[in-house]
Parts: sequence; structure tokens; C-alpha cells
Amino acid sequence: MENVINLHIEKLPEGVYLATSDEMPGLVAQGRTVSETLEIAKDVAKKLIESQQEKQKPLVLSQVEKKFDYPLIVGA
Repeated sequence: MENVINLHIEKLPEGVYLATSDEMPGLVAQGRTVSETLEIAKDVAKKLIESQQEKQKPLVLSQVEKKFDYPLIVGA
């Protein structure tokens, strides 16, 4: 099952990107690029979901629909 987790990504003054989520408390990821930050956020989210499943406290997340919009970021 795939879930949708909305991320807030910001570029910090230090030049790195920070990702957090209101939907998943504890999800914090930092990377040198947006792509790297997203990969780290994905790993952190998986670990948080696994942790909640072990505690038998499932997170309520939206499932991926048949159609959805996705912002594609392309460097020029």
C-alpha cells in the first residue's frame, strides 16, 4: 500500500533543504538537494510507519489515488 504524505520543503540559509510534515510528526529530513532531501524523507517516513505499526498505533494517511498531481522539479 502506498500513502501520500505532504511535505513542507524549505531552503535554509546554510544552503541545505529541510523537509517536515504536519501529517507525520517526527518526520524531519535534510539534504544538499531537493532530490536528496526527498529520498531521506521517504526513508524516515518508512521508519516512522514501521515504528507505529510495532506499537499498534497506525497513522492515518491518505492512500495514493489512481490519479494525482505531482510537482516535478527540474534544474536548469
